[in-house]
Amino acid sequence: MVNIQPVQVVGGGLAGTEAAWQIAQAGIPVILYEMRPQRLSPAHHSEHLAELVCSNSFGAQSSDRASGLLHEELRRLGSIIIRKADEHQVPAGGALAVDRAIFSQDLTKTLTQHPLIDLRREEIHQIPAEGIVVLATGPLTSPALAENLRHFTGLEYMSFFDAASPIVVGESINFDIAFLASRYDRGEAAYLNCPLNKEQYLHFWQELCNAEQAELKDFERETAKFFEGCLPIEEMARRGEDTMRYGPLKPVGIFDPRLGDHRDPENRAKRPYAVVQLRQEDRAGQLWNMVGFQTNLRWGEQKRVFRLIPGLEEAEFVRMGVMHRNIFINAPELLYPTLQFKKRLTLLAAGQLIGTEGYTAAAAGGWLAGTNAARLVWGRSPLVLPSTTMSGALFDFISSTSPRHFQPMPPNFGILPELPQRIRNKQERYGLYRDRALIDLANWLAKSGVRS
Repeated sequence: MVNIQPVQVVGGGLAGTEAAWQIAQAGIPVILYEMRPQRLSPAHHSEHLAELVCSNSFGAQSSDRASGLLHEELRRLGSIIIRKADEHQVPAGGALAVDRAIFSQDLTKTLTQHPLIDLRREEIHQIPAEGIVVLATGPLTSPALAENLRHFTGLEYMSFFDAASPIVVGESINFDIAFLASRYDRGEAAYLNCPLNKEQYLHFWQELCNAEQAELKDFERETAKFFEGCLPIEEMARRGEDTMRYGPLKPVGIFDPRLGDHRDPENRAKRPYAVVQLRQEDRAGQLWNMVGFQTNLRWGEQKRVFRLIPGLEEAEFVRMGVMHRNIFINAPELLYPTLQFKKRLTLLAAGQLIGTEGYTAAAAGGWLAGTNAARLVWGRSPLVLPSTTMSGALFDFISSTSPRHFQPMPPNFGILPELPQRIRNKQERYGLYRDRALIDLANWLAKSGVRS
C-alpha cells in the first residue's frame, strides 16, 4: 500500500467538516484540527463539529430559490452536510431548518468513526508549511492564526459584524396571543407569530432604539462594518420608524386564524400592524428562534425590551443574542475559483473565511476544497464548477470580482450568467436558472468523473 501523506484540514466548522469528509471518502487520510473545547470562540457553545452558531436554518428549501438550488446541487454532489441536514430537519415552513444539537452531534460521531479521519483537538497558530492544507477556520479565526494569515497573504484581511438571534423556551410563550400561521396561508404553519398594534409597535421601536448596547472593544469599534444581510435589530430600528415593518416584522399576509376568515373585508381592521416571527429551533418544538433579531444589546436590555413584544412578556431565554467580528480574506486578490491560493497551490480555503455567506455556501466551499485537495494528492487537475450553477457562480464571483470593494456574498440569482432570453416573470426566470444549473451540473459530473 502506498504511504500517502495526510491532508491537513484546519477548522471543524461546516466547511472543514465537509472538506475532511470528501477527502476521506476519496481514500486519503485526513488530520482535522479543531481548537474547541481547548479554546472557545466568542459564539460557539459546544465542542461538536459543524456547530450552527447563528440560526438553525439553511435557508429556503425550494430549488427555485437561491439557497434551495444550492441545497439541491450539494445533494447531487454527495455533501455530508446537506445529507445530515435532511436527516435532522425540523418544521420551518419553506426553509430547511435542523435540530442543531442533534445535527452537530451526529456529524461529530460520523467523522470520528471514519477510519481515515484523525480529529485532533488543538489550536493551530500557523498555517502548516508542508503538504496539502485546507484552511477552513471560518469567520472566527483565532487571533494568532489570523495574524499568520495576514503575514502570509501580505494583505490586511477585512471584517464585518455578524450577530445571532435569541432563543426562547416554547413553554414561556403566551399562546393566547401568539399564533401559528404561514404568510398568505401558504404551506405548513411553521412560524409562530406575535402581533403588535401600532401603539405597541411604536413603544417597542422607541425602547429598542434607546436600549443599551454591549460595549465593543477598541479594535472592533475601529473596524466595525455591518453586513447588510444580517443587521442587528437595533441598528435596523435606528434607520427609521418603519424599517423593521418592511423587514423582519413585516405583517403582510399574516393573519390570526382565530379571528375568522382573513378574506372577509370586515376582518381587515384586525390585521396586525407588525409581526414578530419565531421559527422552531428543535424537533420537539421546545425552543423558538426570534427571526431577524440578531442583536448586540446587553443581555439585561434584551430581556427588558424583547419582553415588550406581545406574547413574550414572560419569555425565558436559553440563549441571548450575541455579536462578534467576522474575518474574511480578500478572495479576489488571493484565490483561484478552485479555492487554491495563488501564492501556494497546495493551500486551499473554504467557508465564510473566503467571503461566501451562509451555512450552505460554507458547505459548498468545503466540498470543492476537499475534492480538489484529494485530486492534488492523486496528481489530478483541480476542478472548477460550472458558473451556471449556484455553487460555481459563488466561487467565480469571490475569485473574480473587484477586490477594492469586496464584501461577503450569499447565494443569489444575481451572480448567475444571464439567460439567453429575457424573462420578465421572476418565478419563471428562477425556474429556468434552476433547470439550467441542474442540467449543467449533471453534464459536468459525467465528464469530470466525480462520484456523488
